[in-house]
Amino acid sequence: MKHVVMGVTGSIAAYKACDIISALRKSGVDVHVILTHAGAEIITPLTLETISGNRVVKDMFDSDRHFEVEHISLAKLADLFLVAPATANFIGKMASGIADDMLTTTVMATTAPVMIAPAMNTNMYLDAATQANIETLKRRGCEFIAPATGHLACGDEGIGKLAAVEDIVRAVLDKLNVKRDLEGKRVLVTAGPTREAIDPVRYITNRSSGKMGYAIAEAAAERGADVTLISGPVSLGTPGGVKRVDIVSSDELCDSVIERFPGCDILVMAAAPADFTPAEFSSEKIKKGGDNLTLNLRATRDILKTIAPLKSNQKVMGFAAETHDVENYARGKLERKRCDMIVANDVSRSDIGFNSSENEVLLVYPDRTEFLEKAPKAQIALQIIERACRLAQGKAPSWRTADPFHA
Repeated sequence: MKHVVMGVTGSIAAYKACDIISALRKSGVDVHVILTHAGAEIITPLTLETISGNRVVKDMFDSDRHFEVEHISLAKLADLFLVAPATANFIGKMASGIADDMLTTTVMATTAPVMIAPAMNTNMYLDAATQANIETLKRRGCEFIAPATGHLACGDEGIGKLAAVEDIVRAVLDKLNVKRDLEGKRVLVTAGPTREAIDPVRYITNRSSGKMGYAIAEAAAERGADVTLISGPVSLGTPGGVKRVDIVSSDELCDSVIERFPGCDILVMAAAPADFTPAEFSSEKIKKGGDNLTLNLRATRDILKTIAPLKSNQKVMGFAAETHDVENYARGKLERKRCDMIVANDVSRSDIGFNSSENEVLLVYPDRTEFLEKAPKAQIALQIIERACRLAQGKAPSWRTADPFHA
């Protein structure tokens, strides 16, 4: 069963939440409602509880709690977070990162997809601040169910009317029924670091956690792909429906990719292989014999460059972890290694670098760039797979150009 957490705010259209909840329940969806205090002036918690079959949450400090830490429990429960109707006030708070009630706190804590159905007066909806807030939330990955045009409760005619219940329900059900548009496609994903042995005890490695690659593998599997994940040493569980191949060194990673690349449709090189490895491996532990130890290193094989001659119809996505001049380095890598897309990020930032649960990336294509605003890696992964899917289908990505690294 899918779980939807639904926010109901203080729009006059709040009464339509009953029809939305009823239709979702008829489709087998479990709905949990968070009602704002303004929303409770229009529709009662008892009404929503009766229709949803679940207790309605309204207060941050309600002593009658079903969940131990309610806003976190609800945030984790959600397969999708719907706010319908959404007022200009709620949209402004969410865009500004304000979390001062149960609804704004919970939506900030969720990693589930967020859908927002605005409902307000025409002038309020078209106001520059409201439109800027909507664009901000769209850049962060929120989806909007556009309001309809018609007669409004205030007597005006214009845009701002809550979208038709059937349109909202259809959008939610389409989102919950995860797209299977990668069925029949074979996706090869690499993730994590490599370890380059110095002796039986020591090795050279990097700080990659593998989280981004694992999230991408999971997102591809959810869309129906036959996914093989080639993983360096990480402390992560294998995503459901994914075949995992464990490697240690960059040579093992390169060999494994070369072996499987001809049979794949999409390659996502999210791993962080070492650029250098010891020229010689000591079969015995190197003893401390002075103040200094000099290691002779040689370059490892460039995996993307190695497979370039093998490329036929595959779509290849590389990653570029940079500390400065991110876009230029990424574009150079794209051109040198015949990639279809480079996912670049600034690993000098502690909030989106290695081991972080969030990321902020620049997608570099042959003819332009697209910015994906900071979000949980699971959400970034969904967006990357969406672009990969479109490339595999011969469709142009839905572009959003930006220059975030030079702001």
